[in-house]
Amino acid sequence: MPHNQASPGQSNETRREFIKKTAAATAFVAGTGILPTPVYGQIKTASVALVLDSDDALVKQPPVQWAAEQLRETLKTRGIVVQNPSRLDQAAPDSECLLVGGRGSALARQALESAGASVADVPEALGLVRGTAGNRSVLLVCGSDVRGLVYGLLELADRVKYSDEPLAALGGVERIVEQPANPIRSVARLFSSDVEDKGWFYDKTFWQRYLTMLAAQRFNRFSLTLGLGYNAPRNVPDSYFYFAYPFLLSVPGYNVGARGLPDEERDRNLAMLRWIGDETVARGLHFQLALWTQAYTFVNSPDVNYPIAGLTPENHGAYCRDALHRLLQACPAINGITFRCHSESGIPQGSYEFWPMIFEGVVRCGRRVEIDIHSKGIEPKLLAMAVKTGLPVNVSPKYWAEHMGLPYHQTGIQKGEKFQPVAGKTYSIEQQRSFTRYGYADYLREDRAYGVLYRMWPGTQRFLLWGDPATAAGYGRLSHFCGSLGLELCEPLSFKGRMGSGLAGDRNGYADARLRPAGGDWEKHLITYRIWGRLLYNPNADPDSWGRFLRAEFGRAARDCEAALANASRVLPLVTTAHLPSASNNGYWPEIYSNLPIVGNRFAAVNALDPGLFSSIDELADELVKGQRSGKYSPLEIATWLETLADDADAHLAKARSLIAQPASPAFQRLAIDVSIQSGTGRFLAQKLRAGMAYALYERLKARPVLAQAVSHYRAARDTWDKLVNTTGRAYQNDLTYGRDMQLRGHWANRMPAIEKDLAAMVKTWKEEPATTAKAERDDPATALLATALASAAKPAPRPRCEHLPPASFRRGEPVVIGLAIEAGYNLTRARLHYRHVNQAEEPRVVDLTAQGNRYRQTIPGEYTDSPYPLMYFFELHANNGQAWFSPGLTADLSHQPYFVVRQNS
Repeated sequence: MPHNQASPGQSNETRREFIKKTAAATAFVAGTGILPTPVYGQIKTASVALVLDSDDALVKQPPVQWAAEQLRETLKTRGIVVQNPSRLDQAAPDSECLLVGGRGSALARQALESAGASVADVPEALGLVRGTAGNRSVLLVCGSDVRGLVYGLLELADRVKYSDEPLAALGGVERIVEQPANPIRSVARLFSSDVEDKGWFYDKTFWQRYLTMLAAQRFNRFSLTLGLGYNAPRNVPDSYFYFAYPFLLSVPGYNVGARGLPDEERDRNLAMLRWIGDETVARGLHFQLALWTQAYTFVNSPDVNYPIAGLTPENHGAYCRDALHRLLQACPAINGITFRCHSESGIPQGSYEFWPMIFEGVVRCGRRVEIDIHSKGIEPKLLAMAVKTGLPVNVSPKYWAEHMGLPYHQTGIQKGEKFQPVAGKTYSIEQQRSFTRYGYADYLREDRAYGVLYRMWPGTQRFLLWGDPATAAGYGRLSHFCGSLGLELCEPLSFKGRMGSGLAGDRNGYADARLRPAGGDWEKHLITYRIWGRLLYNPNADPDSWGRFLRAEFGRAARDCEAALANASRVLPLVTTAHLPSASNNGYWPEIYSNLPIVGNRFAAVNALDPGLFSSIDELADELVKGQRSGKYSPLEIATWLETLADDADAHLAKARSLIAQPASPAFQRLAIDVSIQSGTGRFLAQKLRAGMAYALYERLKARPVLAQAVSHYRAARDTWDKLVNTTGRAYQNDLTYGRDMQLRGHWANRMPAIEKDLAAMVKTWKEEPATTAKAERDDPATALLATALASAAKPAPRPRCEHLPPASFRRGEPVVIGLAIEAGYNLTRARLHYRHVNQAEEPRVVDLTAQGNRYRQTIPGEYTDSPYPLMYFFELHANNGQAWFSPGLTADLSHQPYFVVRQNS
């Protein structure tokens, strides 16, 4: 039963007594004077007996012992007496007895059987189950393995920490049984700047708190990422940890070093790395070390701070092999190594002698170390070399290019990313495999001998507070797409100070010192980590797992704070998916948007990152002029969605302001400012999309009235940006640096001149157009087209219900029949099926469905299914009113997959 319901058989008198006791002992929520909702339970005394099953080998493991100590300390901090009996029969009879044991232990089996419960025999499953063992009532903390037990113990600690009545929090737990949706849930922390990152790298207090937080939020992997500060080894002013080996160790037989780096600092770095690894695995986390760069020469870098000395082309490969071997020996906690293996690593594509040598360095360490290969440009031959080592191998594609989009995987990639050979020309492997740059590419074969792990790059979200449970749950459902292993997130503030742009001090970016989190810059994002970690583990997680944290922060304003942040947090992922000027994080940073001009057609030509589902402004303008809609989501629909998200975010933020007890608190101010920035960006882009659409129609039809509408919308966008600049005020520094180029640094105020310049060019064009009569303006066809499209986007026509049951699976080489039923009485003018292999190198096939009344049917032929890939498909439907749409399409919260996937029989 849910944890907040009364226990079976509890009398009304007991309930009343418990409510009375709880109310008397309750500390008001976050100083608001609001009592929490009572939670019923069986607690009679303020003591807890924590019994670790001494006969269970799992319980004796260090991470479980560590997690048990975390629970003990949390209970003591909340004033609860903790008993530590070695046996169950030694626990005080009037105490709340917590029994800790693996699912296979004798005592755990007793408790589970008494409750009629079970914990799945899968990795990392946990159970918190009230039952009976050894003739007494217990709350069983159970796990399928070490991590499952760690999660169970930390879950109780979290409930105690954030409850106003911690005993009630324990007593209310009846049965919670969970297991992970994604085998890998990773956070990558990037070292990008000598001046900004050394502080946290050497800070042991930070690491202890940070790693504990990751484990508590059910991340199971931490990746310390080195060498990702540059796209390629050229123009490198700051090389600290870029080519990492010389910054960590001296390799016998090689006189290699980072010139200017004292030996003492190098040795300190290695000792710190070893300590970080030990602390990571002590919490039950997998420790991954990412070494993205193997280059020792830096082109066009005369001022590099630490040039590498002692390497030549002749000894480079052997040195890297031996350095890696020695590093793995020195740091036995390293569980895996991540490599970038294409040319941006500094190693030319096709270097089939170098990479096996590097892999040999991993093999020689003598233990099972995972090899993770960034997917860009990687061909089967190189993957086969890694697989041949006998070690576990993962390939790690980007999820949405170098940004964060909606949770699903693209229905298609941009045409420029697909290989389009010209006869007579020769192409490199990277050119031939350009389609691997921004998604799962062709790596999802059913017969693959490697794992697939997605990586979320820090292009869209970098420093603004993010937290949308619906989006995170969508990623939780879809990060194991077609048997993939999960997701690695580049943490908030990634790339701060990148490419030599670091500024002395820490990474938080606040000019107002009152807004800086007391515990360090990362603490601003505690809700972000919590929502991601919990929902990657279980997409159906209890909302209280983040709600209790928000209640502790914001009291009775918590729900509105959550809703405001959730709506604001959907703005930039939606923009990223539907309208992306650059798939590279170096070319586009939507948190501080750099204006792309409408005049000159650059803005209208911008494609969606998923062009299979979303149309550009140019595409929509052509559709409107021709009177033929494609079914894609249009920029005008996106504008409506953005405005709705902004309206909802602002409304909830206003409600939160009216409820919050301490509106000037730093935590609330940080949330309010970042919600306002994201909602303001949504409003700005909504108006700019409308202005761009009107201008595109003007360019096609040369109608002055529609140009006037473009000017009106652009002025509204400009005014919105001006408000946004005022919102940021003095909160943030004037130069937020995430790279050296102008689009990667600065402040919202810096972007206004480009907006004003483009608006002035549009106004000039409008004024130069000959004036028209009022009647001509009323009768203008371009204005009518725009008005109809705007009205349709604001209030879409009702669509019929569609019924479709996807096949459970298919056999390779056999036809697959696809059927669709439409709501009775609704006539379609056309229905088409879009299908392709789950391979982004391919174009979809589009065929008409055959109608039989309100039922439609088509067959995917056996020769097409004779492939190693799963199938994906969706429907394109046209109505007699001119409307067209895709089914199943996106849900209202934008969190679900807008197509169907069918896998092969195994």
